Amino acid sequence: MTIQQLEYILAVDRFRHFGKAAEHCLVTQPTLSAMIQKLEEELEVKIFDRSLQPVQPTAVGRKIIDQARAVLTQSTKIKELVQEEGQSLSGVFRMAVLPTIAPYLLPRFFPKFMEDYPEIDIQMTEMKTQDVLNSLAAGKVDAAIIATAVDDKSLQAETLYYEQFLGYVSRKEPIFKNEMIRSTDISGERLWLLDEGHCFRDQLMRFCQLETVKLHQAAYHLGSMETFMRIVEGGKGITFIPELALYQLCDQQKELVRPFAIPRPTREITLVTKKDFIRYSILKVLKDRIRKCVPKEMLVLQNTQRVV
Repeated sequence: MTIQQLEYILAVDRFRHFGKAAEHCLVTQPTLSAMIQKLEEELEVKIFDRSLQPVQPTAVGRKIIDQARAVLTQSTKIKELVQEEGQSLSGVFRMAVLPTIAPYLLPRFFPKFMEDYPEIDIQMTEMKTQDVLNSLAAGKVDAAIIATAVDDKSLQAETLYYEQFLGYVSRKEPIFKNEMIRSTDISGERLWLLDEGHCFRDQLMRFCQLETVKLHQAAYHLGSMETFMRIVEGGKGITFIPELALYQLCDQQKELVRPFAIPRPTREITLVTKKDFIRYSILKVLKDRIRKCVPKEMLVLQNTQRVV
């Protein structure tokens, strides 16, 4: 049994296709198939049921795959220990970012980061909060940027910055004439919110006490903040945007932005890793670059703000 064989079975489990798994592992399909077959012969079990399409793990195969993932995670940590001992700023670093954070934060620092640290292969993936936490627990990502409190004792979080929620209001809405938004001004039939599962939505619903919005929004599953903004610009309804989105708007778009009345709902953006995380040299560089790229006033919670 070799590390390579374990990597191959994880690839097949991921893609559920031998050809795609071989392509991912940069080997030919016959090579990958032969190595997996050799492992099955050694263990005297079938790891995959090849008669099914897509390929599926057998019952015992699933247990083997789970253990293989744990073994490879520990194997990777040995390499990471060596890299961290030399404070190496190189290698693959996998990060998960919320879809309501990535479009507004990443363009502010990521292009320059890649230019300054070309030997770090940062692989960014957008995913919802629960998927992020699952991926961290499974060792599929090294770190994540999220906007919710972490209750899992195996994880650790560090605050990056605080970000207000802002209203984005159509000129045709009655509250457009107001300088700020109160939660009592908002009614569900005019409101565009993200699908369930986005913490951005959940936090706003709690703050504004919008339990009925779920009913009004049942027909809408667009899931895109940018789509909602275009609808508002076209003259229909209200949506909400994070504070960093403000810096991407033109003057005409900024005319649609309304802050909340005090206390203003605010989310805490955190950098999360597992407690056994090792590669702090890369993490420190990332953290410093992110904090430098956001406005200074966002680094501290203001007395006009309330974390939701």
